[in-house]
Amino acid sequence: MKNYLLIFLLIFYSIEISSQQQNVVQKIDTTKSKKKKKKGLPLESGRTININTTEGTWMSLDVSPDGNTIAFDLLGDIYTMPISGGKAKRFTSGMAYDSHPKFSPDGEDILFISDRTGGYNAWIKNIQSGDSLQVTKGNKNDMQSAEWANDGKYIVVAKGKRNLKLHLHHRDGGSGTELIKEPKSLKIVEPTFGEDDRYIWYAKRTNSWQYNANFPQYQLATYDRETGEIETQSSRYGSAFSPTLSPDGKWLVYGTRYNDQTGLIIRDLINENEKWLAYPVQRDDQESPAALGVLPAMSFTPDSQKLIASYGGKFYSLPINGDDAVNIPFAVNENYELGPLVKFNYPIEDVDKIKATQIRDIKASPDGSKVVFTAFDRLYLMNLSDSIPKRLTEFNMTEAMPAWNSDGTYVAFVTWDDKDGGSIYKVNTNGKPKPIKLTTGPGLYSEPTWNNSSKRIVFMKGAAQNFIDATGPSSFKSTNEICWIFANGGTLKVIEKSKGRSNPHFVKGNNRIYLYSTSKGLVSMRWDGTDEKEIIKVTGITTYNASKPSTADQIIMAPEGDQAIAHIHNEIYTFTVPKYGGETITIKLSNAEDAAFPAKKLTQIGGEFPSWSFDAKKVYWSLGNVFFTYDIDDATKFEEEHEEDEDEDEDDDEDDDDDEDDDDDEDEDDDEDEDEDEEIYEAKEIRISVFSKKDNVKGSVLLKNARIITMNGYEIFENGDILIQDNRILSVGETGSIEKSKKSKVIDLTGKTIVPGFIDTHAHMWPSWGMHKNQVWVYAANLAYGVTTTRDPQTATTDVLTYADMVDIGMIHGPRIYSTGPGVGYWAYNIKSLKQARKILKQYSEYYNTKTIKMYRTGNRKHRQWIIQAAREQELMPTTEGALDIKLNITQIIDGYPGHEHSFPIYPLYGDFTKLVAESKTAYTPTLLVAYGGPWAENYYYATENVNGDPKLNFFTPKSELDGLSRRRNAGWFMKEEHVFEDHGVFVKDLVEAGGIAGIGSHGQLQGLGYHWELWSVQSGGMKEHDALRVSSILGAEAIGLENDLGSIEKGKLADLVILGKNPLENIRNSNTVEMVMKDGRLYDASNLDEVYPKKKKAP
Repeated sequence: MKNYLLIFLLIFYSIEISSQQQNVVQKIDTTKSKKKKKKGLPLESGRTININTTEGTWMSLDVSPDGNTIAFDLLGDIYTMPISGGKAKRFTSGMAYDSHPKFSPDGEDILFISDRTGGYNAWIKNIQSGDSLQVTKGNKNDMQSAEWANDGKYIVVAKGKRNLKLHLHHRDGGSGTELIKEPKSLKIVEPTFGEDDRYIWYAKRTNSWQYNANFPQYQLATYDRETGEIETQSSRYGSAFSPTLSPDGKWLVYGTRYNDQTGLIIRDLINENEKWLAYPVQRDDQESPAALGVLPAMSFTPDSQKLIASYGGKFYSLPINGDDAVNIPFAVNENYELGPLVKFNYPIEDVDKIKATQIRDIKASPDGSKVVFTAFDRLYLMNLSDSIPKRLTEFNMTEAMPAWNSDGTYVAFVTWDDKDGGSIYKVNTNGKPKPIKLTTGPGLYSEPTWNNSSKRIVFMKGAAQNFIDATGPSSFKSTNEICWIFANGGTLKVIEKSKGRSNPHFVKGNNRIYLYSTSKGLVSMRWDGTDEKEIIKVTGITTYNASKPSTADQIIMAPEGDQAIAHIHNEIYTFTVPKYGGETITIKLSNAEDAAFPAKKLTQIGGEFPSWSFDAKKVYWSLGNVFFTYDIDDATKFEEEHEEDEDEDEDDDEDDDDDEDDDDDEDEDDDEDEDEDEEIYEAKEIRISVFSKKDNVKGSVLLKNARIITMNGYEIFENGDILIQDNRILSVGETGSIEKSKKSKVIDLTGKTIVPGFIDTHAHMWPSWGMHKNQVWVYAANLAYGVTTTRDPQTATTDVLTYADMVDIGMIHGPRIYSTGPGVGYWAYNIKSLKQARKILKQYSEYYNTKTIKMYRTGNRKHRQWIIQAAREQELMPTTEGALDIKLNITQIIDGYPGHEHSFPIYPLYGDFTKLVAESKTAYTPTLLVAYGGPWAENYYYATENVNGDPKLNFFTPKSELDGLSRRRNAGWFMKEEHVFEDHGVFVKDLVEAGGIAGIGSHGQLQGLGYHWELWSVQSGGMKEHDALRVSSILGAEAIGLENDLGSIEKGKLADLVILGKNPLENIRNSNTVEMVMKDGRLYDASNLDEVYPKKKKAP
């Protein structure tokens, strides 16, 4: 399965072009607003849900100094109630997330953690007056909990950017101080004081968390406030965490794991004897970052005779003398605010041709009159004057990375054929397009570029076999050598090993070869590979919570002059390259206007495939299928014309600033003023529309005598028929009830079961990046196992846009390919305003056409709210990263995000949480094969299934891939009871029964069969088989906005079906008895993907 033939010998393309030839000037409101900025969280509530419950999920508590009151948190609000129980009284409310309440020593105030300013901080609220005081400042830290010192003046906080540390603050102000700085890998949570507040107790670990964790993870320690001495206070295999000290100084209670459950140990601090106080209690959260603590916070009563703790969704009073625990009843009946519903339906239209979503590697000719690019992995030339694009070759293989020679008569490009390997060609652009092959042997060729005289072509080369053998997005030594060849072909010459250098290019009047290295920056060398000179480095923005600025993905010198392009996180800059005789300098482009040498940020919404014009007066790039031209002279003229107005505006701004109050609560890095006068020169856009004929099914077929589980509610036809016309379901009903035409083909499926095509809502399928293969084994494997629709919620690159197009037109076998495109992630952005969020998301709504995005921990709460606001405006349905952070998860649900990826890290989850998720309509894809909070479920299946010997897996999966996954496992071995997927499955069951939305997401762990493992895992918590199948189909379709066309077997819907040999309602494992798969009306043999209907033909 490593090599595939092409599906079609000839594909007909029709192309049309629409363009906007004028410069676009973005007009922004020129009225300077003097109204006060909205403080804190920007998102307005759009919905309310009622939480009426007598049980709660992960409730941290504290007991008042007089012993009469309990304060606790529930779903981000704080409540108080009598210690004897009863109806809880709300203490905080609104969309801010408030947690970990702690009474002050005098009982007058409550200390808590809140994100009401946009980031997490410690706050104090007076119980009587309700007045609030912010103790800590800044919105960039994670913060787990805070605790009072006994004098009521000082507060200790666990906070930081990943590995939290101890910080001491005074309640009356100041920036505080970090108590333990080293080692950097040390993480500290759950700080607390005892009778003697000289000592701070806490739980510590190395690094933030560990997947498939080995034990122990945490131990207890103390910090001496007088000497700075640190002393470890435990050594338990099951870890030790959540230290809770009695007021009289005699007792310590802490949590530990014993076997596969968590309990509470009580230690006599006088003689250090220990015993169980309660076992089992709440499952701990030590196998994640423990955002809310490793256990919910507990508290002794003032007389030190009882511990008050929450577990099992309840509150309990635990006598330290060993008497039985006493339940403390409570009730909460309150409305919770949620962000507006963000839900859209995306119709799948029946069309005869598909427009290319992406153009790649676009380059302008030397005279600027033409462009060459690839679409559908085929080479095109477009004359900008007559707007008539055309194919440059008739090849039926991958064509990529075109490059013009200096007079514009030839274009060099590289090819790839899964059978014959890669080559370099050149093609004449003046009406004689017969390509000339330049290389004589197969290889993986990339990044061809002509030298200044156009007599030679320099390129990168790797071994063809390495690329053939590659199973993922990259291959071994794919750009191993820097080579050149004469422009008329011949024997290639190896210049030098690449050593991390790539992207060769030239500067006029200079015969050196320029390249880029991520470690060295822009470099140049001679043709024999000697005399390497390091020229310059650049950095971009420091992304949210990063400690260092971003490095460039690419630096390209201008063909002449002293300018260069920098491509950093999908933004494009130009900057001046000074001659500098000393050590290589680094130019900071985070604010291009303030760079050490003249620089400019060109992109407003991002860009890919940047290049220079031959005269260095323009910069080109593309985004989706749009070609951008940035004219440097026009931009300079525009800016000069507006410079005088800007100077006047600056004078006005100075006057306005004098009138504004300083706001310490505002994050200094955020700029929420969206009314600032601004006129921006923007690059010229040309939207290129390349169409390819779609290989549509024509004909009628009757699937007869099968059990049909329609997913139209709980409808089942025990003996039914489905009539399909072309690619749509025409009718479904009992056998014999449907009238067919005489031309209808009949397929008897007696004894078989038909279900809707499986939908994978979290399918990481990453084919090769940059250079594309002709067929994609990961796509084929999933289709063969019945997966007819996929959504990848983080693709890392935009290659998926082209691959999806090629699947749509029939060039590649595979399921329907939907994706978020590259994640809107913390590694790429530092969002300053709603305006910026809107621009970022435009990439996806107007250029990539993804219909969805992945909001991947992109900043603090305020930033995430800006993103959901922008997504709703642009009709995008974002999903989110779970990140093993239950606090993050709840805030994203409250804010109205319609998707959640990965399991919630804690369990069990009770009725309050189930109702929140169900009524929010956040679609939950738990990806239990990589479960949070315990060993990954895939490890269970690898230990219990014959994966390596499975014939079907061996047919569709490259051997190196299968061996690497199944012969030896780095994750280790786990006892059955250590696995947590069944416990997570309980929540999915509860969610679906409560009317919530869930999906099956295989996470790309084992392509094809992994989907069924995930389905079985989701069902393992007691879910009815029929409901599990609904999650795999109609609920999955609803999760990604496709339920009007997919997910059930109903009239008018697309004919995506799976034909099973056994009944999955009897045993969910019968989902893996796939015999045939129908996608878009075309029927395949699931054992090899040979086409069965409408034609009989072998798979490529």
